[in-house]
Amino acid sequence: MSYRVAAFTDTYLPTVNGVTYTIKSWREWWERSGSKMDVVYPSSDGHRPESGEHPIRSLPFPFYDGYRLGTPRIPKAVRNAELVHAHTPFSIGLGGLRLARDRDIPFVASYHTPTSEYADYVSPTDSVASVVSKVSEAYERWFFGRADAVLAPSEATRDHIREEVGVDTPVEVVPNGIDTERFRPVETDDFLDRHDLRGDRPLVGYTGRHGYEKRLFELIDAAAEMDVTVVFGGDGPARRELERRATDRGADARFLGFLDREEMPAFYSALDVFAFPSPVETQGLVALEANACGTPVVGANAGALENTIADGETGYHYESGDVDDFRTAIRRTLGECETLRETCLDRREEFSVEHAVERLGDVYERVSAETT
Repeated sequence: MSYRVAAFTDTYLPTVNGVTYTIKSWREWWERSGSKMDVVYPSSDGHRPESGEHPIRSLPFPFYDGYRLGTPRIPKAVRNAELVHAHTPFSIGLGGLRLARDRDIPFVASYHTPTSEYADYVSPTDSVASVVSKVSEAYERWFFGRADAVLAPSEATRDHIREEVGVDTPVEVVPNGIDTERFRPVETDDFLDRHDLRGDRPLVGYTGRHGYEKRLFELIDAAAEMDVTVVFGGDGPARRELERRATDRGADARFLGFLDREEMPAFYSALDVFAFPSPVETQGLVALEANACGTPVVGANAGALENTIADGETGYHYESGDVDDFRTAIRRTLGECETLRETCLDRREEFSVEHAVERLGDVYERVSAETT
């Protein structure tokens, strides 16, 4: 059964992150079946809207580079939607909630990011951050409590929504999924030459936002006492501090900046280990992209990475915050690279976006039946 879906999000192209990638991928697969999914998002320089994309007036968010604040308005083009899907609880998401209530149609909300984890960005002191965190969770409880279904990308995130945020709404686990047609092992010679990464040292890398909450300094500290080259793709507010830390610690670290999406399979394929110290992930999409390219992952045993990484199969966990344990896990993974690579490739289809969108359609159908 097909639905005209209006998706509301506060992050979209040209910003590249897990939320943007998920919305774009879901939309493409949803529309392959003949259905419709419009996207309402903050206007931004650098992206020309395509058919079905509806930018609304926005301003830069002063505390978090790369994000913009849009207004909770509803473009006329989406007023005939049969279902609303909010990918944010904030202003643009409120516009989606209003549309759903005005038209008496199903309202689904995805939980992409624990907002309380980012309290430090807007708080000058720890005490203020604590208050902001509590207010954020109360607001999340209010917003997601008004949805007909909440989507969580992992079991860990589902448990967080139920137990810590305290949402009573049904929570469905719908993994974001990855494009296995794109993310697969590829030839890496051109990529290595272009970024001057050839050498005898193993490559241990990370790509994504360089945010302080990602705890990327743990990777710098772990690599400083290893004979490896650390490769960072992406950018963010913590980059300069990471560069200084790498220099101070004597770590061989290369910062490539934002990589074109077409380069990402080669980036992952070139690595011997993908390192992911972030304890705040709701799924850890880049870990699955790395696995799909045959690269094992070492990640924190916190947040969704507890589920995303299968110990001894697709990589290894380490105790979050324990740099010695991180270093040990990287060494162990380097020693088992070939075996882990084979398991990663055997499991790659389990996390395809096609399967994710099939599950998404099941949720849409259920909430539509329950609200009619």
